[in-house]
Amino acid sequence: MAKKKLTRKELLKGEDEFITLSTRGILFVRAHLRELKAIGIGIVAVILIYLAAYTYLGYVNRKGQAAYNEAYYALVETLKPGGDRSGLKKADELFAKVMEEYSLSKAADLALPQAAYVKFLSGAYDEAAELYRRYLDEISENPHYRSLATLGLSACYEAKGEYGEAAELLKPLLEDRGNPFRDAAMLALARIHRLRNQPEKEKALLEEFVKAYPDSPFLAFARSRL
Repeated sequence: MAKKKLTRKELLKGEDEFITLSTRGILFVRAHLRELKAIGIGIVAVILIYLAAYTYLGYVNRKGQAAYNEAYYALVETLKPGGDRSGLKKADELFAKVMEEYSLSKAADLALPQAAYVKFLSGAYDEAAELYRRYLDEISENPHYRSLATLGLSACYEAKGEYGEAAELLKPLLEDRGNPFRDAAMLALARIHRLRNQPEKEKALLEEFVKAYPDSPFLAFARSRL
């Protein structure tokens, strides 16, 4: 079937429609020129604010990471065999600097549990527990980090002799069989049972540990307690 040829009238009609639409567009721009200029300026302002914030956060992250590294290495030096425990004060001050001066940096989130650990090593168990709770309540979404912080918080209660609180914190970690820190939680809870003079509970938990983790580096220790 032959394709129908457009008449001159139909071709002119298409051109007229195009011209009409173009004219309307021009008239709309002219009528709203002031508003469009304001919108354009607003968009440019938003872009500039975003770029400034992005650049600033990048700067803060770099400075925060550098400060965190300094604090971390100070802590590592303290924990080396024969290390001077007086260095804990320096590590404490450096981690506090990261959290206070570079609070918007990603490193500040990492500094919080490290600062809690330093407080724990220094014997400031209440302060350490407060920092661990703050990390769990406000910051951490990573399940592995949450497990480590929970172990740390439990250790604070254990060190204060509040064994019931310490044990309750560990139970959820034991219930999750896929938790990579479940073995550490089992040994911690077994130790709490021993401290509470509950030898049967300790024995049962250690027997479960030996069966569940035959390749654990702590296997010999667990067997020595049976």
